[in-house]
Amino acid sequence: MALSRSTAQAVAGIVACAIPLAVALGSERFMGLIPCAFCLLERKPYYAGVIVGVIALLLPRLAARAMLWLLVGLLAVAAVASSIHVGVQWHWWPDPLPECRAPDFSGMTIAQRLAAMPARPAKLCEDPDYLIPAIPISFPEMGVLYALAVCAGLAMWLVNTKGRRYR
Repeated sequence: MALSRSTAQAVAGIVACAIPLAVALGSERFMGLIPCAFCLLERKPYYAGVIVGVIALLLPRLAARAMLWLLVGLLAVAAVASSIHVGVQWHWWPDPLPECRAPDFSGMTIAQRLAAMPARPAKLCEDPDYLIPAIPISFPEMGVLYALAVCAGLAMWLVNTKGRRYR
């Protein structure tokens, strides 16, 4: 039995959103990489994309099509978030997240400074991590390219089915 077009598109969207999450979590677990606050923020559109894709599987075909366009929008948001992170890494602009900045301990006693320190040291958002050390493309740079490619591919697939009977 062949999958309907909307089901195939929803499954493709779910898989496309799950792949970067699997790569990120796998790089933490198996390569020992520590994500910065911006890296964690960049994952949110992908988590939402998986949820939107599952909802698209459960809806009738026209409502599923609307959800798939929402998924395209989430992938565009992921590309923008990764682009902002790339700009931080290349020092085009400062870190927009307060978690990425060094804490200010001025005017505090030693006891207050110790109490204000985070339990786990934070990784600076401007420090890039590379999946393959020989290739100088950081995770956010790969994220921009991946999100734009998947966003464009899914959008073209959805536009291509507009003239046909959508089933």
